[in-house]
Amino acid sequence: MNRKLETNAVPGSGEPKTGSRWGQERRLEFIDFRLQWEGRLNRGDLTDFFGISIPQASLDISRYQSICPQNMEYDRSTKMYVAMPDFKPVFPVSHPSRYLNELLATATGVLPRDATFVGWWPSVAVVPVPTRILDVNVLTALLRAIRERQGLRIQYQSMSRPDAISRVITPHAIAFDGFRWHVRAYCHIRELFLDFVIARILRVEATEQPGRGQEEDHEWNTIVTLEIIANLELGEQRRRVVELDYGMEDGQIDLRCRQSLLFYTLRQLGLDDSDGRCPEVQQITLKNRAAVEGFRKPRASE
Repeated sequence: MNRKLETNAVPGSGEPKTGSRWGQERRLEFIDFRLQWEGRLNRGDLTDFFGISIPQASLDISRYQSICPQNMEYDRSTKMYVAMPDFKPVFPVSHPSRYLNELLATATGVLPRDATFVGWWPSVAVVPVPTRILDVNVLTALLRAIRERQGLRIQYQSMSRPDAISRVITPHAIAFDGFRWHVRAYCHIRELFLDFVIARILRVEATEQPGRGQEEDHEWNTIVTLEIIANLELGEQRRRVVELDYGMEDGQIDLRCRQSLLFYTLRQLGLDDSDGRCPEVQQITLKNRAAVEGFRKPRASE
């Protein structure tokens, strides 16, 4: 069960009613997370992570217990609060994907360990990938242009030309294709919306008058649903394994993606050119391939 909890201050606690990063609701999420993934916590966990007093930590634990009396109890032998057998998390922060993403972020150096709710760390390994080096000044300028709806003159190195050339773009969004970050922008030269690889922008030279904006980018605004099922050439037992792998319900999972990201999505899933692959390699297929093919266009990128 996931529900938004009241964030009214505990009387006498001096806590704000809403949403600062270190407000009480954030600390209740922390309690929920630790009970879910480590099965225990004490007041020291709260005081160390949030820098609050022991009395405040006691108030937070009492507040959590008043909301979720079935979730934890005090174990006098270990002097810790432990999750009860019928524990049920009440915050989205305790979702498995959040926990695994925090492990991933720390393993790849994106987050320091003390920035996450994780207390005990299992051994974690990540398949290595090349690090994309992005110019901080370029990314800052792109974000500012998106926010302020500006055009930019950039020096861009494309695959189709030996030398970098000056381009004028109006960026409106950024996107990750599973390997690289792109900026989605209107190209003033080609008069098209295109994907520009951010790492290929050598520098930003000047601001320009804006061109067409996001509201006119049809492919960005169009959502395509991919109906994914296990490869029908697999036996029933193997199809069931694939369904478990992908979290399918009733033998299917629907993924929604922007039309402008369809090329990358199909490539990531191995669905871009799956004909001829043996079913043990091509374990999933598109149930609605004909409909999806109607949205496929040559990749609009530079």
